[in-house]
Amino acid sequence: MRIHVVSDVHGRADALARAADGADALVCLGDLLLFVDYADHSQGIFPELFGAARATELVGLRTAGRFDEARAMSGRLWAELGGDPGEHIEAAVRRQYEQIFAAMPAPAYLTYGNVDLPRLWEDYVRPGHRVLDGAVVEIGGLTFGFVGGGLRTRYRTPNELDDEEFARKVEAVGAVDVLCCHIPPAVPELLYDVVARRFERGSEATLEAIRRTQPRFALFGHVHQPLVRRTRIGRTECVNVGHFRGRGTPFALEW
Repeated sequence: MRIHVVSDVHGRADALARAADGADALVCLGDLLLFVDYADHSQGIFPELFGAARATELVGLRTAGRFDEARAMSGRLWAELGGDPGEHIEAAVRRQYEQIFAAMPAPAYLTYGNVDLPRLWEDYVRPGHRVLDGAVVEIGGLTFGFVGGGLRTRYRTPNELDDEEFARKVEAVGAVDVLCCHIPPAVPELLYDVVARRFERGSEATLEAIRRTQPRFALFGHVHQPLVRRTRIGRTECVNVGHFRGRGTPFALEW
């Protein structure tokens, strides 16, 4: 069996359409949407609505850690745009999801990222797509457990969960051969982004589950440019499968 794994697609429908070439199935660990591209400020929902110059201003404030100012600026722009901000965002999100799910290969096993809107997925998944969150599936004789979403942060992305809710999903998965999460376990070298120069949040519950159950693999994304992409916890190989928007290539798992 050969499985291709992607995470942090962030709008890369072109590369996603080819992501399962040569594989028996695709696993997608979420973050399908692109709100703003920190490398190209003309790409994403925010510049689509407000222009690249405003996106550059937003990125600058966020990069400097000035989140209150970034939210205030966004508030002014929404007020100028008029109408219900939620309606504008949902329309833009739906346009992206339509493109992404049309390109998504099948069969594919998917879970949510922290920037995704889970309530909309059911409108776009196609035959051969299976969405799992806090659930287990067998693929080629191995058990794969899926835990989607992220934890609460100052970024306030749409699909952030309380620690207790996230831990309940990890517990529901239990012992599996391959543990698939959007966010990494709480291991510092897996959490530090060397380009953004900050630590992202990882899961203590996932780390404890790995130590206790020792799956063959723990696969995740979320941190785009990690200090370390792979490490071992006991017999478990922990792997950041890569920033798919930037790399355009999947991680391959064979057995």
